[in-house]
Amino acid sequence: MAKLRLGIIGLGMAAEPHARALIELHEKIEIVAAFSPNAFRRKAFSSRFDFPLCDRIDAILDDKSIDAVLVLTPPNTHLDIVRLCAKAKKHILLEKPLEATTLRASELIDICRSSGVSLGVVLQHRFTSAAIKLATVFDAGELGEIIGCSASIGLWRPQSYYDEPGRGTLWRDGGGVLITQGIHTLDLMLSFVGPAAEVSGYAITTPLHQMEGEDLVCASVRFRNGSIGTINASTAAYPGFPERIDFICRKATASLVGNSVNIMWHDGRSFQLTSDDHAGGTGANPMAFSHLSHKALIEDFIEAIEMRRSPKVTGQDVLAVHHLIDALIAAGGSGRVTTVAS
Repeated sequence: MAKLRLGIIGLGMAAEPHARALIELHEKIEIVAAFSPNAFRRKAFSSRFDFPLCDRIDAILDDKSIDAVLVLTPPNTHLDIVRLCAKAKKHILLEKPLEATTLRASELIDICRSSGVSLGVVLQHRFTSAAIKLATVFDAGELGEIIGCSASIGLWRPQSYYDEPGRGTLWRDGGGVLITQGIHTLDLMLSFVGPAAEVSGYAITTPLHQMEGEDLVCASVRFRNGSIGTINASTAAYPGFPERIDFICRKATASLVGNSVNIMWHDGRSFQLTSDDHAGGTGANPMAFSHLSHKALIEDFIEAIEMRRSPKVTGQDVLAVHHLIDALIAAGGSGRVTTVAS
């Protein structure tokens, strides 16, 4: 197969793990151009990575040899950029979240569908060795149905993180801990247990941060399959702890904790796996993690285009997470049980 020819749009903080992954995938993918409108960011990026740069987005859009684009810009820019890329018939790998609002996220998905281009979303937690192993065990029926499923996202971000213009705001990011950090773990959780039906709980901004969005959420959740659980998410949990999902199943209990999976069956058997492909990023440095799960996600995106199938993480998958986040915020503000949209 010929190499996939890729353009990169956006060279900010999120570009680092993608660039490291793309270097290792040089036999499958060719970086044709990397774009930022900001000259400082182009210079800083070029000092670390030897990719061709451009200072006009049209250089990517007008190049008919480019098959796909990797979009790494702030959430509130995604719809407009995706509209341009879809019109140019480029397949799109989009950094999470889909957009700053669910309405714009839905429109974005519709544009890709009507244009006939593939849309993959960067939610790399599904691609860790631990998550893949657990998915294999679930798919084989070895754990039985899920009865309880709870997620804990206890991260730490200092105030300097939120002093960055736009960070943690509704207009640019779409909110705080849920849509910016928690979306990874919530997507992974839903990939196992399925959509949520209703939630209740609290969502606040603690005195530890001056920000518009929420930095602490505590909620209960009922899923459409009848299972129940809790969701706890924060960026005020110093010094930061591994994200965790716990499953209570008919035949066993299982836990995903950071880059580890632990399974304990009722018959006394057990299994544990710890890998090095998803460690860090829970504390003051949000980028202190391995790029290996990004690499696996990009490989899946390449294969999806070659095989003309959907990527593993689709826009519709992520829309379900957006609906859950919307319900959590609404429940936190009203104090009422809130139905999760479908």
